[in-house]
Amino acid sequence: MLEAMTRNWWAVGLRGVFAILFGIAAIAWPGAALWALIIIFGAYALVDGVFALVEAVMHWRESRRWPLLIEGVVGIILGAIALVTPVIAVLAWVYVIAAWAVVTGVLEIVNAIHLRKQISGEIWMLLSGVISIVFGLLLTFWPLEGALAITWLIGIYAVIFGIFLLVLAFKLKGVHEGRVQPARQGNVA
Repeated sequence: MLEAMTRNWWAVGLRGVFAILFGIAAIAWPGAALWALIIIFGAYALVDGVFALVEAVMHWRESRRWPLLIEGVVGIILGAIALVTPVIAVLAWVYVIAAWAVVTGVLEIVNAIHLRKQISGEIWMLLSGVISIVFGLLLTFWPLEGALAITWLIGIYAVIFGIFLLVLAFKLKGVHEGRVQPARQGNVA
């Protein structure tokens, strides 16, 4: 595996460059990045729904037709909604994340109360629950701003990920050119 990776170090580097470019674009134009993600999701859900319907029709005499039929119809409906009214898709996405954060926060607080009898320091779990609820409520009250913030986080992640890939690519290039020795078996570095 190492030989193939060192020989193709440039492919790892290209992945890094594209991740950095995507990250910069998502940070600079979060609205455009968000709409692009929603449109891509909409197209995917629509096509996937059509294929699920085709498969359901092909297996019409079998018992597995109903789940495929339902999956196909739901995929087509969600894909069409995302393509025709992307704002609704964005809001739905943000509200799902907000609901998850609030439910998770409440459960963390409940767990912290139960842990209080068993350990000290449960305050950290309680605080994580509180911050999760606050995050969920902020997303609920300002969903579009929350969607943009999530897009910025995706952009920041992509830039950092890309930088790490570039560093790896140059390390692999060094091994390929014989300037850097590969680690011996059992050596982590």
